[in-house]
Amino acid sequence: MRFEDLFDDLESQLEAELGAERRDLEAEEERFRIGRLELRDRIAAAPRTLDLALRAGGRLRLRRMALGRDWLNGLVLEGAPAESGAIVPLHAIVGIELDHDGAVASARAAREPGDLQARLSFGFALRDLARRRATVILEGSAPVAGTIDRVGRDHLDLAVHEPGERPRRSSVRAWRLVPFTAFDWVRLP
Repeated sequence: MRFEDLFDDLESQLEAELGAERRDLEAEEERFRIGRLELRDRIAAAPRTLDLALRAGGRLRLRRMALGRDWLNGLVLEGAPAESGAIVPLHAIVGIELDHDGAVASARAAREPGDLQARLSFGFALRDLARRRATVILEGSAPVAGTIDRVGRDHLDLAVHEPGERPRRSSVRAWRLVPFTAFDWVRLP
């Protein structure tokens, strides 16, 4: 063995060790980055069409239109009458079906520092529906239709009436206080 070959061999071994150490460090940094991701981050980076599994056992396929701090809004494609709008609180989602590319894309999530929607809460979205006096259906294990009167921090007041009726005193059957955790999503008929 020549003296020059010995140094070339040592140099290549050192490069290999440094490369392995760099790859280990990058892998560890990636594990930490993934460990800081939240469901909202993954949804923001996922494809716009989502297949959701919900707490009450229902499934919902929708095209995401907006994503708030703890909710998402979209146009229903399957799981309810066509062209319905939906507002889904993130706590009602028990799973999201993605293909391999969608799962990989969602893991590449990056936070947008000035994203206004990311600061809007589920309550804010419901207050907007209350202001508009929109008829809604609270979907879950026992769906109920009506108009949202007031929205608290963790519940809403619903004037219960038939979906096609206006919320007049004569058509309202009852006023119901409904915790946000009691329904899986809000359908806009």
